[in-house]
Amino acid sequence: MRIAILALEGSVLSAISGLTDMFWITNKAIESSPLHASTFHTRAFKTLVVSSDGAPVWDAEGRLIHIDSSFKMAGKVDVVIAPGMLLGHDLQPINIESIKLAAEWFRTLYNDGTLVAGAGTGSVVLGEAGLLDERSYSTTWWVSHMLQERYPQAHAVKGKKLEEDRGVITTGGCFSWISLALHIIEKGAGSEVARLTTEMSLRDNDLLRQVLFPHPSNIDQNMSLLIRAQEFIRFRKPSITASELAEVLGMTERTLQRRIKKLSQETPKEFITRVRVEMACTMLVSTNVSIHKVAQDCGYTEDTAFRKAFNQLMDMSPAQYREWMKTKSLQVKSSINEDVE
Repeated sequence: MRIAILALEGSVLSAISGLTDMFWITNKAIESSPLHASTFHTRAFKTLVVSSDGAPVWDAEGRLIHIDSSFKMAGKVDVVIAPGMLLGHDLQPINIESIKLAAEWFRTLYNDGTLVAGAGTGSVVLGEAGLLDERSYSTTWWVSHMLQERYPQAHAVKGKKLEEDRGVITTGGCFSWISLALHIIEKGAGSEVARLTTEMSLRDNDLLRQVLFPHPSNIDQNMSLLIRAQEFIRFRKPSITASELAEVLGMTERTLQRRIKKLSQETPKEFITRVRVEMACTMLVSTNVSIHKVAQDCGYTEDTAFRKAFNQLMDMSPAQYREWMKTKSLQVKSSINEDVE
């Protein structure tokens, strides 16, 4: 299976190198197993890091990314992946012309039968290619509103780390490329090979195991509580009450009160409000929707209650916060331009 991994100015280097390493580890795992080695007479997975013209590009932190091929010379590939990339201070994509050029290549490959994938913010490339239209996709909460605004014909799936819809695969957060790689390994070499790769690369890493295999017995119960509570508020019911949250988490209100207070120094009601305001902050920066719409999406039926909660936590109104962040963004851009000049 030939896998092309896109590299753009501002790509996340750890995702690119991590993907290549994961597929390399899989090849080594196959070679070490007589059972699987007899099935795959050559390397099961070959990766190419590809830029538009084959020239090196700078990653999100200013490091040079080695490139194996250009779009034109990459040839036929079975899978093409867009890893995560740097976004602007307004959570909008930067280097949009480069992204659109990559999107054309992705669209051509897809039409030729290539499986396409976007990890985290790499889904922007798929969106610009029109490959999210009328499809379900997975993403992370902090860019979900940007994607919804840019690609209104796409359908976000909440609460799923990975989604595959008619040859288009999408995943959520910064390290979701791990789940994506395992998914592709399973599709290309079977579940036993994917399990073998997991045993060699991930099983001894407790933090990653918590993300990839979230069985309650494997997760620190305190961290699990906060993660599950936040995910339910963000993705399922922002308007949830403390009593409803306790029921969802399978405990009494008194137990929830005690555990939340111990972990976050907040009451359950304060915790819920903070998560909702954090959601609002992201929307106010990354979209141009009305304050009323932000309030609704964050679980508030009355704008007055939303403004009051927001003001108490942020010491300014939602409108003031949006304007303040816009000014900060302009100041940062101006500073960058001065440094360049």
